[in-house]
Amino acid sequence: MHPDWDDGRITAFGMLLEAHAALVALVGRELEAATDLTIGWFEILIRLVRSPGQQLRMSELASQAALSTSGLSRLVDRMEEAKLIRREACPSDRRGAFAVLTDAGRAALEAAMPAHLDSLERHLVGPLGPERVAELTAMLETLRDRARGGAPPPPGR
Repeated sequence: MHPDWDDGRITAFGMLLEAHAALVALVGRELEAATDLTIGWFEILIRLVRSPGQQLRMSELASQAALSTSGLSRLVDRMEEAKLIRREACPSDRRGAFAVLTDAGRAALEAAMPAHLDSLERHLVGPLGPERVAELTAMLETLRDRARGGAPPPPGR
């Protein structure tokens, strides 16, 4: 066996991927069972409701949701048909567009929130505890920011 195949860095990255896939599937199944939203739709709606003016440029939304622009476009098409979001032209860039949360999208998100929070409480906070979830959030933020070209964290963080 090659000596690097058991490298802890490979194991850590693999566990991150496995945990992500398992939690997305589990939490997604529970969300869909309790609401009319998929986990993908919920992700788009929560990003919009947390954004200034409850809107984001399509390119920024694609980046945040880790989707290709064509993948996001297809998702937005379906969400627009469901009246959860709408596209608006960008006044400063004729080629650009915003995804904007609608009242129906906000209502769907509000209706889904109790079931989603319950699922997160059971499958994320329950196993880790609040303090470790806060630590995990900080670690994931650091990894995300570095992978996007951000500055390294200050010493001691």
